[in-house]
Amino acid sequence: MRKHPLLAYFVLSYGLTWLCWIPYVLSETGLGLLPIRYPEILGSSQTLGVLPGAYLGPITAAFIVTAVVDGRPGLRRWAKRLVRWRVSLRWYLGIVLVVPVVAVVSTFPVPGALDDFRIPGATVFLMYIPLLVMQFLTTGVAEEPGWRDFAQPRLQARYGPLAGSLILGPLWGAWHLPLFFSEWAGWPDVNWLTAAEFVGSAVPLSIVMTWVFNRTDESLPLIMLFHANINTVYSLAWGEVFPSLDVFSDSLHSLAIGSAVTAVGLLIATRGRLGYKTIAAGLQNASS
Repeated sequence: MRKHPLLAYFVLSYGLTWLCWIPYVLSETGLGLLPIRYPEILGSSQTLGVLPGAYLGPITAAFIVTAVVDGRPGLRRWAKRLVRWRVSLRWYLGIVLVVPVVAVVSTFPVPGALDDFRIPGATVFLMYIPLLVMQFLTTGVAEEPGWRDFAQPRLQARYGPLAGSLILGPLWGAWHLPLFFSEWAGWPDVNWLTAAEFVGSAVPLSIVMTWVFNRTDESLPLIMLFHANINTVYSLAWGEVFPSLDVFSDSLHSLAIGSAVTAVGLLIATRGRLGYKTIAAGLQNASS
């Protein structure tokens, strides 16, 4: 673990999460090989089926590897980014407002989207902030202390911000693959091209998140808010705005288009640096 902390982190993240997800995937909400049905809490079986594994994986792996490799000083540096809230208000407003706009605009190239466009009802606006907070405390807290707080600084210190994102993106996306054998992805009606698109879309999205991470002085709350807002837009609002489109596959097309166009724009604007300041700073962060 001390010799290969990144490898140890990814093995632990995958192993801990997938081990916890096996009963859910094999249950009646998945492959149906076990006579188990997860009860619906907060309107979904995923609350008990998916969240425990998500919490057990990236954040736990990051904590364990950091503790073993860097000890208490490393844990303090790791935890410090988790509470780095003091970022300009424009970043918070930008993430909350720009993400829904990009999601809608990037859906228009999908066939039938322009004719299907609707203004969402009042319920969407009333539920948006509560769901955003819930997504922040679930998906954001479970995943990003690992992917962005632990892996990203080490990867970009070793390979640079772009190459580091190209490595992290598919690993982040593929971590979700067992869920395609469950109702999370609409099993058994799963198109495996959609699974490939999901993993592929994680690459440009990872590039965008690298830029946000670097430009906000490695603020994890901003990254968690960004991730949570993407989930909130597509799980709550997107289906109301485009009611006739497929909630899973067509929304994934939208995410892929929006993240790809944004990533290309950022790469051009930053000449591939993605807000990464200096090699020296990167080496210092990699030790944290």
